[in-house]
Amino acid sequence: METTIFDRLGEIKKEKTFLEKKLNVKIVIQGKQVVIEGAPLDEYEASLVLDAINFGFPARTAATLKEEDVVFHKLNIKDFTRRRNIEIVRSRIIGTQGRTKQTIENLADCKIIVRDNEIGVICAADEIDYAITGITNLIRGSKQANVYRFLERINANRRVARTQTRT
Repeated sequence: METTIFDRLGEIKKEKTFLEKKLNVKIVIQGKQVVIEGAPLDEYEASLVLDAINFGFPARTAATLKEEDVVFHKLNIKDFTRRRNIEIVRSRIIGTQGRTKQTIENLADCKIIVRDNEIGVICAADEIDYAITGITNLIRGSKQANVYRFLERINANRRVARTQTRT
């Protein structure tokens, strides 16, 4: 039995039955506390999923963490920049009308949420390093076009590697 305190209970309450079925645990909500009951491995996986939901991801996106090759990673913007105005850095990552964030999500095949001074990324385990590298390069001041080019080059190399392994 694991107990944690959450700020954002709305999503957990709304998707409680889906989460219980998908994660194979019993979820009990008491005020701001969420109690998870189940097998130890299921409790651990459920705590990861609930952490992602608490960060701001939708429950169905966070539930993909149950798959063994999907990971959730948090980045603190202040770890990668000395700028005092973090708002500028966040706006560089999000881009005009969210286009930069959406392009990185498409190229790196991941889901990104920017919240306060942190960035949450849900991605396949073998591709998380590329997504994090692209995001940290943006934080440090690289041009968006250079980050896109980096991710496109990685995608091209992976496609070539996949075709070589099939033959």
